[in-house]
Amino acid sequence: MLSRLFPSSLLCGKSSVVNHHSEEDDSDGPVITPRQARKSTRCIFCNVSRDNGFDVVYEDAEFIAFRDYNPSSLHHLQVIPRDHIDSVKSLSRSDIERVRRMAKVGNSILDEWNVPALDRRLGFHIPPFNTVNHLHLHVQALPYKSRLRQMKYPISRRSDPYVKGFSWFVEVRQAIQLLERGKKITVSSC
Repeated sequence: MLSRLFPSSLLCGKSSVVNHHSEEDDSDGPVITPRQARKSTRCIFCNVSRDNGFDVVYEDAEFIAFRDYNPSSLHHLQVIPRDHIDSVKSLSRSDIERVRRMAKVGNSILDEWNVPALDRRLGFHIPPFNTVNHLHLHVQALPYKSRLRQMKYPISRRSDPYVKGFSWFVEVRQAIQLLERGKKITVSSC
């Protein structure tokens, strides 16, 4: 008896894995792994490619970086994992190195474009204040195009610049610190 895994829903952020099998099922058909099942065919970020109209500026086996279709700043990129992860709220301590590697990809691109460190903002929107349910790191070279655009990415700090205050946006260094402390990333002050 072989059990097969199929996604029960193909909507991004709604994917789940269901184990379908029966006693009579002895076929040797393809088995879909849980990781493959989580990669939704309908999630726009699960299908990033030049062929699909994205302006891809970097890709490797783990990540893809592309220009935001509606940039808020001089340079505005998204760095995404190839594997589907719903959002920054889904992350745990075991994801710290992944987040660091995402930031490294973003900073390397900005280095190539000679963007000064003080003119960079890297961070994540926190659900429900995100537009796509696939983990994506905003990599921005400031200034913002307008005050309204800047308001989409508020930095809220407490006394320690690495500690997040109440905000729907978390800087990458704040996210890493929260994960190191075993905390979940939320809109509320952490």
